[in-house]
Amino acid sequence: MNREGNTYTIIYAAILVVVVAILLAFTAEGLRDRQERNAEIDKKVQLLRSLRINATAKDAEDIYSKTITDSYLISFEGNKIDGDAFTVDQHIEKEIKEPKEIRKLPVYEATIDGKKKYIVPLRGAGLWGPIWGYIALNDDKSTIYGATFGHKGETPGLGAEIDTEGFQKEFQDKHITRDNKFTSIAVVKSGQTKSDMDYVDGISGGTITSQGVDEMLKNCLSGYENFLLK
Repeated sequence: MNREGNTYTIIYAAILVVVVAILLAFTAEGLRDRQERNAEIDKKVQLLRSLRINATAKDAEDIYSKTITDSYLISFEGNKIDGDAFTVDQHIEKEIKEPKEIRKLPVYEATIDGKKKYIVPLRGAGLWGPIWGYIALNDDKSTIYGATFGHKGETPGLGAEIDTEGFQKEFQDKHITRDNKFTSIAVVKSGQTKSDMDYVDGISGGTITSQGVDEMLKNCLSGYENFLLK
């Protein structure tokens, strides 16, 4: 075959593409278990951060096993249903897109200083991509004990500030119910107030991301309304 001709070039390129694709497929398959393992550990780190525990990848599993005492799924009515909370949590984006009445909602229980806490996951959309988080509630199922948020690609110094300790601390001791009614937590522009619900100041210069957090709280927490009020 003429190595200077177009046919040779096309065949060589095609073979090279196939070989590289096969190698990538084998590599991805070989790393899948490790990737899934890392994702599980990262989720446990985030859950613990909502409890104000700064765990690392090395000690997260040990602390998690000692702190998280139970996990389960609930229905919109607030009743326990069959299924694994951790597995559903890993695909919670799918559940949140469903009507509230048919969602399967994960709940984690923890014990901190002898007192029960409830943790629920949050998923939403920011300016440039997904945002997420966990809210830990005291045993009254209304008062926020701790919160943690993360993002995929929000702007550094602006929307990305949702994953800072300063923003997350604002949620502590806020209430998501009032007078036995679900209210959520409002995220408002600095200087604004809300008379009918607890609120926190949004991120300066990160209006759309702040609105995303506000909407995420309402959408995700509202599915737990009957569980919270029981």
